[in-house]
Amino acid sequence: MRKPITILIIPIFLASCAAKLTTDKKTHLKNELEEMVKADQIAAYIPQGKYIEYTHEQWNNFKDSVFKSDKNRVEAMFDKYGFLGFDKVGKEGSNHFWLLVQHCDKYPDFQKKVLKSMDREVKLGNADSNNYAYLYDRVKVNAGEKQLFGTQVTYETETTGRAILKNGLIDSINVDKLRKEYGLESLKDYLNEMTTMHYEMNREHYEKMGMTKPNLY
Repeated sequence: MRKPITILIIPIFLASCAAKLTTDKKTHLKNELEEMVKADQIAAYIPQGKYIEYTHEQWNNFKDSVFKSDKNRVEAMFDKYGFLGFDKVGKEGSNHFWLLVQHCDKYPDFQKKVLKSMDREVKLGNADSNNYAYLYDRVKVNAGEKQLFGTQVTYETETTGRAILKNGLIDSINVDKLRKEYGLESLKDYLNEMTTMHYEMNREHYEKMGMTKPNLY
């Protein structure tokens, strides 16, 4: 009668050990995430430095290779340790983990899995609510659905240069109330901020169109 009891206890003990993070391991994960984000930010921005001479195809291949490599690594981390919240890698490390997941657009099932786990951590105060809002909308947009918070934008590049929401909103009347609950500025302020950023990045294009400043809401 003792044998079945022993068999049941062992896997539970091993599982609890596998989820533990030592101080050294936490530091190692934080450092690894920081290095991964450096490459991620290069791939997520416009070509610069040695990449400026890349063809469109070369640049896309480079970006895809970075995002795929990042996805494989952060998924391995997630499968082993769960969502990397403040308790595991600190606020900066958790932000880095989220950012890498945010850019896994070609892997929507993985993003959904992380989002579900992140929801629990936000409610426990162990993850950033702003980041959750961005990932939530990202998942919705990638599925062709409307946004809840209004964080995902594209731009009217041939006309006003303004930031506009991808796929629209689920509830436009209450969006600012919801954004405030998650620590986000008003939607108008956010769209103006993104419009200004886009204008500065593409100033030459818009100046040729006769626009000497961002066309704000």
